[in-house]
Amino acid sequence: MKTLVWVEHDNAEMKDATLAAVTAASKLGEVHLLVAGSGCRAVAEQAAKVAGVGKVHLADDAAYEHALAENVAPLIADQMGHHDAFVAPATTTGKNIAPRVAALLDVMQISDILSVEGEKTFTRPIYAGNAIATVESSDAKLVITVRGTAFDKAATEGGSGTIEEISGPADAGLSSFVSAEIAESDRPELTSAKVIVSGGRALKDGETFEQIITPLADKLGAGIGASRAAVDAGYVPNDYQVGQTGKIVAPEVYIAIGISGAIQHLAGMKDSKTIIAINKDEDAPIFQVADIGLVADLFKAVPELTEKL
Repeated sequence: MKTLVWVEHDNAEMKDATLAAVTAASKLGEVHLLVAGSGCRAVAEQAAKVAGVGKVHLADDAAYEHALAENVAPLIADQMGHHDAFVAPATTTGKNIAPRVAALLDVMQISDILSVEGEKTFTRPIYAGNAIATVESSDAKLVITVRGTAFDKAATEGGSGTIEEISGPADAGLSSFVSAEIAESDRPELTSAKVIVSGGRALKDGETFEQIITPLADKLGAGIGASRAAVDAGYVPNDYQVGQTGKIVAPEVYIAIGISGAIQHLAGMKDSKTIIAINKDEDAPIFQVADIGLVADLFKAVPELTEKL
């Protein structure tokens, strides 16, 4: 089986999310990568070095510069004549492109897979991760998105893939890139951070969130996350949100401060290696998944913890 993996990148560097998708694809058979962008040969050269990659298809065209799904999906659909499966990381971009590819191929998409059980059999979470479904496809072509926290990242060195230039449909004219507002931060990306400190609604307001969470995150060199309640209340921006409707994370250490542990939040972080919860409500659901739980007033406990680090 030949599998085509979408390489997520910024036209200069490949994103980590791609590496988990490569690992998943390698369980299906031969792995080919697709680098679509503008002035992105450096990304293709980087992708060719990924362990286990046989070939890198490079589509360098202004139409693909911003990875608009309306332009990229027809390119991928064209390439599926030579491939049996299309795999994309379950990121914002991947989840935008994959359904269009599935529609063009007239197949059912298999979303957010956690494991590969067979050539056409996979597991995926349902009911916010409370149940794991085993699904088998009967479609001739597969379209799959991969939950990055469920697979190890492929090695970025050791591969010797060949780069093949391809072309596809030009600009579809259905959408255009207007602008992007990208938050700049010195902190590690939430999806790749080894330590995450998250705050919830109990922090009262944005100023208090900053005073309590930021010093602790600084001491630990951690990423900062938040529950949906904290984001909806305006304490922090949307890109901090961890959970079913936010980012799915699995760091080495996840510290949940003032987070009750609603099912939607747990769906986004329960695969973390070590979960530490600080909450004054001893019956909070977060303690059911926590490895270490501290029943205490966060306004006293967290500053004291920060001071001792």
